[in-house]
Amino acid sequence: MSSDAPGGPGPRPESDPLDEGAAQDLLRGICFKTGPPRTVGVELEWLIHDREHPAAPVAQERLDGAVAALRELPLSAALTFEPGGQLELSSQPAGSLMECVETTAADLAAVRGSLGLAGLAPVGLGVDPWQTPHRRLREPRYDAMEAALDRAGPAGRAMMCTSASVQVCLDAGEEEPGPLGYGRRWQLTHLLGAVLVAAFANSPYQRGRRTGWKSTRQALWAELDPVRTLAPGGTLPPREAWAAHVLDTPVMCVRREEGPWDVPEDLTFREWMRTGAPRPPVRADLDYHITTLFPPVRPRGHLELRMIDAQSGADGWLVPLAVATALFDDPEAAETVYRTVKPLAESAGSAAAPRNPLWTTAAREGLADPELRAAATVCFDTALISLERMGASDAVRETVAAFNDRYVARGRCPADDLPGPGALTDLSLLTGSADAPPAPPHPGRVTSA
Repeated sequence: MSSDAPGGPGPRPESDPLDEGAAQDLLRGICFKTGPPRTVGVELEWLIHDREHPAAPVAQERLDGAVAALRELPLSAALTFEPGGQLELSSQPAGSLMECVETTAADLAAVRGSLGLAGLAPVGLGVDPWQTPHRRLREPRYDAMEAALDRAGPAGRAMMCTSASVQVCLDAGEEEPGPLGYGRRWQLTHLLGAVLVAAFANSPYQRGRRTGWKSTRQALWAELDPVRTLAPGGTLPPREAWAAHVLDTPVMCVRREEGPWDVPEDLTFREWMRTGAPRPPVRADLDYHITTLFPPVRPRGHLELRMIDAQSGADGWLVPLAVATALFDDPEAAETVYRTVKPLAESAGSAAAPRNPLWTTAAREGLADPELRAAATVCFDTALISLERMGASDAVRETVAAFNDRYVARGRCPADDLPGPGALTDLSLLTGSADAPPAPPHPGRVTSA
């Protein structure tokens, strides 16, 4: 989860109340800012573990000391922390894939070095395989979030405190139709998104047990709230669909200047504007409300792809970043991939992602599903060609190719390589600080001696 929700107090009394017309105009204007795709960003969440005893919880005092040291680093990215103590690095918008990769890699090297001095390491898994949810941040917004999500069951606390992801941020696209048009890209995200879930599934365990899901993280997101985790449904154009979805989703909380925040039940933002109770909402409330919606793709001027599990290894994070950027921002690749994933709409059915059969299968089976494996094969082959056209470095292309050979070409995902939680005592398997077990030879692939 991204903790990008503004944490400030409620609006000042002199703020102008917001009505439905103004809210709809704002949403249509800010959700899809169109133009030729030029920038890319990435948000990386990491679980923090002791290098020698990864299954043991890190004491609060020790984590606080590590956090204080991290805040002194001269990072390009924004450094924040999730309710369970997960670390998040949010890059600045970069003018190219390689700029994003290079600045993020430099930040990560500094972060790993600082954590290493404290005997800690950032671990890339979609869900903590050992720990039960324990909220470390005590703030009114997280108190309210926990209370709101508890109504739907335990998935909310697990998401807040034990999950981690790679979020790729891409420009919304051009106003005109075509492979780079925002309407096509919006549709593509909700079909290709399932392929990305399956290919990068990396969370088969929770609380020391196998869950039956390759991406337990995606399963948690699908069940933590009946509305706010859904993509907009229906057949409306993207701007209208998103605006309606935002206004018709229940408000998570109403901020206050002092004291606990209100946690209304089943009060949509539209109803809040109409009733004006417990106080009239203003623009800041709408901005905050948007950050409490957790669909698989969130339009915030750009598109946040939020469905990818955190990845293990020193440079596992750059594979989804490179693949997504190549498939969305290269026109030829975008057209090829759109034709490839469009038939997946039949498997998805009419239900909104992520609660439809396509997304459920992706989270449960990964690339063991033949249809998703076939689509992923085309997508990764296309991405590798596109990355060369885009000027990606040899190192980036080799990293993507290695992931393709190890997983996609075999109908596997990272979850398939993980030993059980009891055997994950060597963090080098997850952090990439030592060589990971080699992949078996690929049939038909020539390997050097």
